Amino acid sequence: MYKTKEQKQTFYKSSKWLNLRLKALKRDNYECQQCKRMGKVTKGQNVHHKLEIEFYPEHALDINNLETLCINCHNVEHGRLFGGNSQKKRWNDEKW
Repeated sequence: MYKTKEQKQTFYKSSKWLNLRLKALKRDNYECQQCKRMGKVTKGQNVHHKLEIEFYPEHALDINNLETLCINCHNVEHGRLFGGNSQKKRWNDEKW
């Protein structure tokens, strides 16, 4: 259901998602839940699907599948490279 970039963009712009996102942020007091588990208080800006909508579209609008994360934790969750904590790919001559 949410396989293409266009389908995901349409979903994330929908009023159903935007309203649910706001409810999740309020429920989590706008705090990153991952940082909270580590004993830190950090502002959360992203609402993350624990079960990704690409693989579990039936949980896309399930508030129990959502958690507020800070940008850093959200990037870690999705394996994105960033800042000094990243595990940047290094040049590897062995590949050639």
